[in-house]
Amino acid sequence: MSRRFQTFILLATSAIAIGSLTAITERWISKSIDHLLPPTSKVNIFSRTGTIELLSSKGKIIQKLGPVTREKIKPDEMPDLIKKAFIAAEDRRFYKHTGVDFWSIGRATLTNIKERSIVQGGSTITQQLARIIFLSQDRTLKRKLNEIALAFKLERNLSKEEIIGQYLNNVYLGSNAYGIADAAWVYFKKTPDLLKLEEAALIAGLAPAPSLYSPLVNADLALKRRAIVLQKMRLENFISDSELSIALRRPLNLEPATPKYLISEAPFFSSYVEQELPHLLSKEQLEIGGLKVHTSLNLDWQLKARDIIRNQSPINAEAAIVSVEPSSGLIRVLLGGKDFNENQFNRAAQALRSPGSTFKIFTYIAAIESGYKPEDILYDTPRCWYGYCPKNFGDRYYGEVSIANAFTHSLNTVAVDLLAKVGFEKVISTANRLGVGKERKLGRFYPLAIGAHEESVLNMTAAYAGITNRGIYIKPSAIEKIIGPNNEIIWIHPKNQKDHLRALSIQAADTMNLMLREVVAEGSGRAAFLDNRQVAGKTGTSEGNRDLWFIGSIPQLTTSIWFGKDDNSPIKGSSGDAAFAWKQFMLKISNDLEIINFPERSSSHRLVNNNVIEESQ
Repeated sequence: MSRRFQTFILLATSAIAIGSLTAITERWISKSIDHLLPPTSKVNIFSRTGTIELLSSKGKIIQKLGPVTREKIKPDEMPDLIKKAFIAAEDRRFYKHTGVDFWSIGRATLTNIKERSIVQGGSTITQQLARIIFLSQDRTLKRKLNEIALAFKLERNLSKEEIIGQYLNNVYLGSNAYGIADAAWVYFKKTPDLLKLEEAALIAGLAPAPSLYSPLVNADLALKRRAIVLQKMRLENFISDSELSIALRRPLNLEPATPKYLISEAPFFSSYVEQELPHLLSKEQLEIGGLKVHTSLNLDWQLKARDIIRNQSPINAEAAIVSVEPSSGLIRVLLGGKDFNENQFNRAAQALRSPGSTFKIFTYIAAIESGYKPEDILYDTPRCWYGYCPKNFGDRYYGEVSIANAFTHSLNTVAVDLLAKVGFEKVISTANRLGVGKERKLGRFYPLAIGAHEESVLNMTAAYAGITNRGIYIKPSAIEKIIGPNNEIIWIHPKNQKDHLRALSIQAADTMNLMLREVVAEGSGRAAFLDNRQVAGKTGTSEGNRDLWFIGSIPQLTTSIWFGKDDNSPIKGSSGDAAFAWKQFMLKISNDLEIINFPERSSSHRLVNNNVIEESQ
């Protein structure tokens, strides 16, 4: 064997050994570094800081809050024209490098030295994706090294199509547009698959400096930037000379549009949910964002309710409507006014209004729990209590009247008489157990019996829902569950009845429900009568005709309607108008609700210290 051949064998063996050792070392270093880096799976669940997505009870998007991509495209469905435009503009060697393009970095460095300013960047699309998902925009060496390491890891774990797809779904493109689908809509009111060549090129040109190149801010600069992208696409043979020539001559043809889901489908409800979130989550959880809030809202019912209060309310009056599901406490409808754009004040949750005769339920329940029966006789005559002399509507008095009939016809003197007999403490305690009078304390004065107190529509609705739910009061909630950024449940509404307060005995609740049904069948709530359903409800009118109420229930749903003016001045109409509007709403949603009856009145239970005690018949 010649010395030359021996030398060749030695060199070849050494090269193989060194190459193998290098490969093994590189793999070991990569694995070691990978272990220190965040998992690439985060790409699939990425959300920016402070983003919140509100979903209806059926999973429809109500609103997206914060710097969020409002619409995404599956990576394998990303239009080829879009990918080519961005590759030409941002990373022409995208399919050739492994995350970092050192050739492009070197070229950019030489150009920047020559121009004595930063006119080119060397970051690949993979690096930009790493920066968007994992890093900040800080211009530091540490951030750049992390970006490079993450880019290599992304390339090892994701396909090129996944990388460019995720990049195009998350890159900021100006005007509150995060991702290509948002940008196509914001600038051209189109979906990405309908973008023309010159439109795709214009959007691709925005990525380096969205605010600077935005066609909505600087049309001339946007056109110049578009031309650069088109010429780059030609150099890469993505388009022909004729396509380039035609596209360069095209005008901008912008058709600006509001980003999808920026404006809420149900703004009164959305604003209420936003105010509730800090009570359920920590400040840190809200700041981190990435939240999917599954709300209780039935969006279809909400839109129908909006139509009802706009068409059925008295002239020049405002309105509110709230629907609560008694068995869960979930708020299915919450509308705080006729037009959120004109006035954002939420009259359903924020306004404190006199409930009028709808407050009488607390007085009557206290009497029932004190031993009074619906058939017991009281006297309806003009009387005074320590200088307070209530009057019935129309100055009509019935003399001897049963408690049930007094409630059916909403007699004020009987309500005050019952308050005097059972005492303030019992009436106030009853209201408090049903969630009323906690924010603004109930006063110990006789007008309280007929509604001389101010309460929100939401709280009054929840109180009536507690009666419908046979005495179990559930604090109303607009949220069913909250999903965190890692797809874990971080809050859920308790639905088990045992987790909630038994505010009334079953006997008291059933008796009250029976009396409320009589109000609708024969009394002041007749306008809410439904031919094929049992309805339990009560009208209410505050002093001076300033507030008109009807709160009505079927077994599955309790709904309140309120009419009034923000300046508390009198309005035309009567509480019968609210009852009629309630009926119109129920007729619109009745197909969604099974026809069932209220439970039969029970006479074998009483409440002792909020526990049900069974008695012998």
